[in-house]
Amino acid sequence: MSVLTRDEAQTRARLLDVQRYEIELDLTTGEETFDSQTVIHFTARAAGDTFVEVKPATLRSVSLDGQPLDPAALVENRLALTGLAEGPHELRVEAEMTYSHTGEGLHRFTDPVDGETYTYTQLFMEDVQRVFAAFDQPDLKAAFDLTVTAPEGWTVLANGITEQQADGRWKAATTPLLSTYFVALAAGPWHSITTEHAGLPFGLHCRRSLAPYLDADAEELFEITRQCFDRYHEKFDEPYPFDSYDQAFVPEFNAGAMENPGLVTFRDEFVYRSAVTDTERQTRAMVVAHEMAHMWFGDLVTLRWWDDIWLNESFAEYMGYQTLTEATRFTDTWVDFGIVRKAWGYDADQRPSTHPVAPDPDAVPDTASAMLNFDGISYAKGASALRQLVTWLGEKDFLAGINTHFKRHKFGNATLADFIDNLASATDRDVHAWAEKWLRTTGVDTLTPVVGENGGSWTLAVEQDGDRPHRIAVGAYDTDPARPGQLVLRERFETDVPATEPVTRAGARPALVLLNDGDLSYAKVRLDAESWETALRSLSGLPDPLARAVIWNSARDMVRDGQLRPAAYLEAARAHLPYESDLAIVQGVLTFATAQVAGRYLAAEARPAALALLTELTRDLIRRTEDGDNPGLRLTAVRHFVDCAAQPHTIQEWLADGSVPGGPELDPELRWRVLYRLAVLGATTEAEIAAELARDPSATGEEGAARCRAALPDTAAKAAAWSAMFEGEALSNYLFTATAQGFWQPEQADLVREYVTRYYVDAVPLAARRGPAIAEAAGRYAFPDFAVDAEAVALGEACLSRDDLLPALRRKLTDQVDDLRRALAVRDA
Repeated sequence: MSVLTRDEAQTRARLLDVQRYEIELDLTTGEETFDSQTVIHFTARAAGDTFVEVKPATLRSVSLDGQPLDPAALVENRLALTGLAEGPHELRVEAEMTYSHTGEGLHRFTDPVDGETYTYTQLFMEDVQRVFAAFDQPDLKAAFDLTVTAPEGWTVLANGITEQQADGRWKAATTPLLSTYFVALAAGPWHSITTEHAGLPFGLHCRRSLAPYLDADAEELFEITRQCFDRYHEKFDEPYPFDSYDQAFVPEFNAGAMENPGLVTFRDEFVYRSAVTDTERQTRAMVVAHEMAHMWFGDLVTLRWWDDIWLNESFAEYMGYQTLTEATRFTDTWVDFGIVRKAWGYDADQRPSTHPVAPDPDAVPDTASAMLNFDGISYAKGASALRQLVTWLGEKDFLAGINTHFKRHKFGNATLADFIDNLASATDRDVHAWAEKWLRTTGVDTLTPVVGENGGSWTLAVEQDGDRPHRIAVGAYDTDPARPGQLVLRERFETDVPATEPVTRAGARPALVLLNDGDLSYAKVRLDAESWETALRSLSGLPDPLARAVIWNSARDMVRDGQLRPAAYLEAARAHLPYESDLAIVQGVLTFATAQVAGRYLAAEARPAALALLTELTRDLIRRTEDGDNPGLRLTAVRHFVDCAAQPHTIQEWLADGSVPGGPELDPELRWRVLYRLAVLGATTEAEIAAELARDPSATGEEGAARCRAALPDTAAKAAAWSAMFEGEALSNYLFTATAQGFWQPEQADLVREYVTRYYVDAVPLAARRGPAIAEAAGRYAFPDFAVDAEAVALGEACLSRDDLLPALRRKLTDQVDDLRRALAVRDA
């Protein structure tokens, strides 16, 4: 398939002005395909040639200004439009299109619980062409009229309010000017809950089989939606620009959510069938806030080309966390950002695939390269940069610049240069110089304190590896003489890095000096020797969870950089997590300790001892929560106890009893989690997996069964899983991922060793055959990350030397192989 280049997009944008699309879709023609008819009204500013994109199963007919064009002239996804005269034109395209089962285009899903079928669009980047013909680039905005013929009993949702016509078809209100990739459709027998706020209809929608779970959380979701909506209207001068606000929770969705104007789609795992922690509810709320921020930044004002995708995502990421903190009951969201999202950014920024937050346009020459930039740089690092910018500028000037940006470019397109110019108009500070340092460079700065004492005062200098300007807070903490193990804040002061001279403060040196206290900048932080010793003794005694998150991130970074023994990280977790009160920190530390430290950074012979330590730690947490006062912490501990179990007996008893002694009861998520670990340990059978699937025949149950079957330590089970992933076409994106997650297990290294070589042979044609979504899943989940040895690195490097890798697979393999190198280096340190 031809990818669109930036040069081609610029040429076409100069030639065309697109006014309106009339789209008719018929979803009643069968289970494999649907009919698509598109009329595009556009004007050629001058005589010339161009092309329209479409990816049909069958291109039935095409006409331009009433004159037929030859459908056989379609080359891959492009149909040439030659000899255009200056002036208005009308292009008609009729095609048969294929439903997707990989979350791209128009995805079709049949619910195994009740047999009901649902469809929804995901048209990002270039997948609109899978649904209707389009001049598919973000700066050719147009109005859209959508009409849908759907089976009886279905409801059709779209960007605008929809109504069923007398002839049974559904018609959506004409949209304002939108980029093609924002057109949205969700059709099926939805369970819907509606309300009204600020004069607009709000809706929540999910599959009927999930109705009781959405009903249980509807008021919480509406409350978060209303609170964020109102807060954004306090921040932004431009009112919400669309006629309704629907949130649809859809099956087998590849991303967390998609900011379609007026119809946000979410992965329906956010409709909780099982118990979750309050931190998980906070994450869902943050996604709601993130996607709503896009209604202004992304939808109202849209990037001109994909090199600026970071700005959409960084802005929404920053606004999502900040607005949630300001407007809802979730007031500690930046702790979760610091411990989870920032780590994602730091890791991405130290790989060979790193790129500037705002890449040079020449570095994003086409849509294939642009797709690779949806990573920890564009989200977490970009949001961190904006948070530092707000710290430096002040929120008042930042919002003034943002509102100027919206006013100047609403319903249009804008670039990074426009954004920076608009910010600069609101302040005397040199925003352009700041942007060059923060947005056009790669890598993570490292800040190290040099603490001195001088009589009745102490001094602080900051050694910096890197050259970005930072405005940071420094926390000075003393040991509390009345409470051993507790620390008290003496003072918190701000300083600039780099500085012309050390900072001098009154009094004896503190027990702990913490750079970037409050986590307002983006940098790896180190501690001086005395502060590190204090942290090892008293980390759980720090009063501020954000300060604790900064130190845990520092320890994590030191492990990854070979400066702290992995076993020492586990010892710190064992010492302090039993007293930790912040769920985000507990979850983040346990996840890193289990997946990375025990799973990769320690040699195979050290893994049993690591799992034993983590088992004892989680058992302590379970004991600590027996009074029922902290169900979220108890649930987290139970989950990780299951994941670390080296012997099956305890968790077998839980499964047989249907509960953990003292709670919680084993809901579907916990039952599948236990069964999965039992499969890894060889303590369950295919018959028991089938019985559990009969008990829970949902889509999640099917995924759980696929994961368990792939995890069985049996040659036939491994062969069947491998064949399903790499030789067949039947697995949807979610079932492929579940199978891949189960396949590789450190406990089964010898059993799967032969597949390490096969992976590099089979992944390349799989990616070419099934496309970017499956290629990304194959690179992320099906990669043999347990194989930390020089041979595996050599195999990966040899594969990367090939010139026939799909870009999505090449990017994932580049990162995965670099992570293997890092794990080897940690083991050798």
